[in-house]
Amino acid sequence: MGIFKALLRVFSYIFGGLLAFFLTAVSSLALAHHSDLDMGFLPWTGTQLSVWLLGSGLFGLVFVLLAMAGKLRVLFFLWSAAVFVMLLRGFFLTHYLFLSGLVMFKTAVYLTLGAVAGAIGAFPWPEKPRPMRKPEYY
Repeated sequence: MGIFKALLRVFSYIFGGLLAFFLTAVSSLALAHHSDLDMGFLPWTGTQLSVWLLGSGLFGLVFVLLAMAGKLRVLFFLWSAAVFVMLLRGFFLTHYLFLSGLVMFKTAVYLTLGAVAGAIGAFPWPEKPRPMRKPEYY
C-alpha cells in the first residue's frame, strides 16, 4: 500500500505542478496582451477570470513546492480538492455544453479524473511513528 500512496503522491505533484504552471502562463499572457479568456466552465469572465487563474496558479506552484519539501501538505491538498470541485462543478454540474463533441467531453473527463487522483494523492496521510532509538541487542 505504501508504494501506491507514493505513486499517487508523485502523480499529484506532477499534475498539480503542470496545472499550476499552465494556469499561471495562460493568465499571464492574457493579462499582458489585454485579451479576455473564455472558459465557460468557470464562474468568472473577462479580466476577473485572468486574475483568478493567475492567483490560483501562483498559489498552486507555491503549495506544490511546499508539499514537496514536506511542509504544509494540507494546503496542497485543499488546493487540489478545490481544483477537482471546480472542474466537476464546471463541466458536469452546470449547463456547460460540449460544442466540440466527444473529443472535448473526453478531455473534460480525463482532466477531472486526473484532478480527483491528484487530490487523493495530495491527501496528507499521517506518517507512521518511528521508534525513538534503535533497540539495543545484548
